[in-house]
Amino acid sequence: MKEIELYKPMMIWLNQYMKDKYNGWKIFTVDSHAERLDRVLNKFDIILDLAIGVDIQVDVLGIALRGKMVRLVFIEAKVTQLTLRDLGQLWAYCKLIDPFEAFLFTSNNLGSLDKLLNTYKREDLLDFGDIKKIKKMTVGIWDVKRSAPDMLAVIPKI
Repeated sequence: MKEIELYKPMMIWLNQYMKDKYNGWKIFTVDSHAERLDRVLNKFDIILDLAIGVDIQVDVLGIALRGKMVRLVFIEAKVTQLTLRDLGQLWAYCKLIDPFEAFLFTSNNLGSLDKLLNTYKREDLLDFGDIKKIKKMTVGIWDVKRSAPDMLAVIPKI
């Protein structure tokens, strides 16, 4: 399986997830892997100064709009075992842009992150956001057959 094949089912899942979670908001989900984040947001008339000119390409982007309020949700998709490098990529995006939520999903297994997150319980590695509101990236296994995350393998639990 190629990574690009995960984007559409992840978009569909994210759309429903966001509709359930952000009731009353306008929800958009986009396969944004081939375009810089600032350009994707511009199509929705969203200007995010921190993203302008920065080479951030999120695989799947969720946008929730209500009035002038905007909430972004990122998904990074992998078909390989997860590594600290994969987590670092999403963490860097989160530190720069500070989305409302962020997911790292693999159709394979948690790889080296399994030991860090499950054995050593280093969930602090998932932290992002400002000091007032620490958020956590969510890491998990994407169940290809169900086209949804394996909720038993999601860290932290959602």
